[in-house]
Amino acid sequence: MTIMKKRPVIIGVTGGSSSGKTTVSRAILERLSGHSIAIIQQDSYYRDQAELSMAARKQVNYDHPDAFDDDLLIEQLQDLLHYQAIKKPVYDYTQFTRSTQTICQQPTDVIILEGILTLNEPRLRDLMDIKAFVDTDDDIRLIRRIERDTKERGRTLEMVIQQYLTTVRPMYQQFVEPSKRYADIIIPRGGKNVVAIDLLTTKIQAILAKTTTSVATDR
Repeated sequence: MTIMKKRPVIIGVTGGSSSGKTTVSRAILERLSGHSIAIIQQDSYYRDQAELSMAARKQVNYDHPDAFDDDLLIEQLQDLLHYQAIKKPVYDYTQFTRSTQTICQQPTDVIILEGILTLNEPRLRDLMDIKAFVDTDDDIRLIRRIERDTKERGRTLEMVIQQYLTTVRPMYQQFVEPSKRYADIIIPRGGKNVVAIDLLTTKIQAILAKTTTSVATDR
């Protein structure tokens, strides 16, 4: 008897800030409750800026590709693809830098990689089995961002609006929206689009049926 275990399935979920990426990712997780599944957030891989002053950290463009440590993210995804556990970094939004803590992430059969620039990087796209773009109107995303950042990330209304106008919107137009061309599926209205989420989940299940453990009997 020969047992062969193939690679985990990687699903890329991207879209503008506050488009509903996390809601879509959690909806997929719930629908695949019978499988081992993990959500990896690209935000965890913001570069460590502990050597910078707080004033300097606040000036960084966090919506530009250079803000992310893609090399570390790709290295750790490769480890997970080989069923090796990783020490996932933790980003501290209140301190504008990476925390000294890490989270032990065990390998799973399904990995959802969620973030604003996951489809912008060719090396990340090459690792994905399915690529999804969550497409939500700009005004809705701005309202959601204001609510989130003022309640959860210690930002003032003025800070949120200033960041949106100077970096978030321009970077969305330059990097995020153009990456839509690489998506296999576009999900309008985010987590409210149940039909699109169901179709995406069905496709994931079909891939899992082909990539999970297969058994061949020697005669």
